[in-house]
Amino acid sequence: MVNLFEKDIDSTRNLLPKDGTVNYYGKLFNQQEADTYLESLLTGIEWKNDEAIIFGRKIITKRKVAWYGEKAFEYTYSNTTKCALPWTKELLKLKDVIEKVSGETFNSCLLNLYHNGEEGMAWHSDDEKDLQKDGAIASLSFGAERKFAFKHKETKEKVELVLEHSSLLIMKGTTQSHWLHRLPPTKRISTPRVNLTFRTIEG
Repeated sequence: MVNLFEKDIDSTRNLLPKDGTVNYYGKLFNQQEADTYLESLLTGIEWKNDEAIIFGRKIITKRKVAWYGEKAFEYTYSNTTKCALPWTKELLKLKDVIEKVSGETFNSCLLNLYHNGEEGMAWHSDDEKDLQKDGAIASLSFGAERKFAFKHKETKEKVELVLEHSSLLIMKGTTQSHWLHRLPPTKRISTPRVNLTFRTIEG
């Protein structure tokens, strides 16, 4: 297992040992800007409890989600389909910052709201058919610092890091084909975290 908790951040460094590319850019904003964005996202986004159909049963999660894009894209995962809402000014501003920093472009954003550390995400890959194959996915986090983990689908190698308040992580290339990722739950965190994953929907 590799732990990546260094203070000096090299955004060109690939955090994965093979079969994909993950770059960590650290914090994009100062504390005051980051706090302002967090508050704005908590109150200004149309949050809804996520739904998933697992083994034929409809599950409603405590975690809340929202789906935005440049047009009313449909996005299907966990056997449910969402229709994108139009961009907010805030989301467009954040998209612009991320595109300038990373050199990538995105046309949609899936947001997740974790109210506390007990809400997390199980192992999965973002490889739905609606997404551009091997396209970049930008993960921008605000709020509580949380551990994030990758696991290779075949070798089971793991890579872990802590995602800081206002930090950016980019996953690209064959990462989704070869690696799973998750946000492990923890009882030690009682404050919320908002995660924005900017993506490219085909069509």
